[in-house]
Amino acid sequence: MVHAIENAVIGAGVIGLAVARALALGGREVVVLEAAEAIGTGVSSRNSEVIHAGIYFAPDDLKTRLCVAGRSMLYAYCAEHDVGHRRCGKLIVANGTDETKRLQDLFRRGAENGVDDLEWLDGAAARQLEPALHASAAILSPSSGVIDSHALMLALRGDAEAAGAAVALLSPVTGGSIEDDGIVLDVGGAEPTRLCCARVFNCTGLNAQRIALGMSGLDRQTIPQRYMAKGTYFTLSGKSPFQRLIYPMPLAGGLGVHLTVDLAGQARFGPDVEWVEEEDYSVDPDRAKVCYDAVRTYWPDLPDDALQPDYAGIRPKVQAPDEAAADFVIQGPDDHGVKGLVNLYGIESPGLTASLAIAGRVVELAG
Repeated sequence: MVHAIENAVIGAGVIGLAVARALALGGREVVVLEAAEAIGTGVSSRNSEVIHAGIYFAPDDLKTRLCVAGRSMLYAYCAEHDVGHRRCGKLIVANGTDETKRLQDLFRRGAENGVDDLEWLDGAAARQLEPALHASAAILSPSSGVIDSHALMLALRGDAEAAGAAVALLSPVTGGSIEDDGIVLDVGGAEPTRLCCARVFNCTGLNAQRIALGMSGLDRQTIPQRYMAKGTYFTLSGKSPFQRLIYPMPLAGGLGVHLTVDLAGQARFGPDVEWVEEEDYSVDPDRAKVCYDAVRTYWPDLPDDALQPDYAGIRPKVQAPDEAAADFVIQGPDDHGVKGLVNLYGIESPGLTASLAIAGRVVELAG
């Protein structure tokens, strides 16, 4: 038997929950299908929990536009819903002439992107703010911050359910097909079922390509190749010497091994970049050497044996290791020809910051 529903959101990470909330608040019937036993167990809970300003990418990129818009929306949402966060600010640091030139380009890029509160600091000014820092120059981003990502997801789920949405855990989507009267999803779990949906939102992060490939009738040429960049995090034993987030110059595949201080005051370093073929969240203590080497470029006094293995995350990429960073890929009916279907690929940083803005765009695309 096939059950008809209006909207199915696949994936209960921060993007899926934000989409479900937007749909439900708009008076739409919505069911969230989550394979795991809890919300937010994947990409959404294995990241730096940073609220980004919108500095790094080109002005017309979705990553930029949705980050800049989403950052303001997110701060307002956190204040309204009592979600733990702190607008602590961030320093992006350069060491040496070449890095300083690149940092100047990044400063100009931020201004072009509409981030209007950036400050350029020479090395002395940067050390006045953070005496332990080693830098020849820095950008101060006052609107960057940190957030309790799980509390955010609980708030989004609460809003969605209060507006009538249903969240179905342990309900993996095992396949689907494009039919004349809608999109049919095969849902596993304790009580397997089939759903005929007017709209489907594929918000499954690392599994987005697998879900799309499992839908018969969807043009495979529209599905980008998936690549995975694993990043390992280490915590600092002892008190952090920094009050702000400290970021080095960005590298291929990521924003560099940076320092964040969570809401409990714990300093954390990471992630590094390790391109992998399989999902594996084990933490290799030997990756600490990469972390020590990277951190000592901006904190030379990092003591030996001060880093403790913490956790690992995997970022969904749509570019190969030797390619330039790619934009978010958000495909609606105009991109793949399927009415009511929206596929999201490569939603990594700054996806958490942009989540509310992404949700608005996604709901709009579905029609």
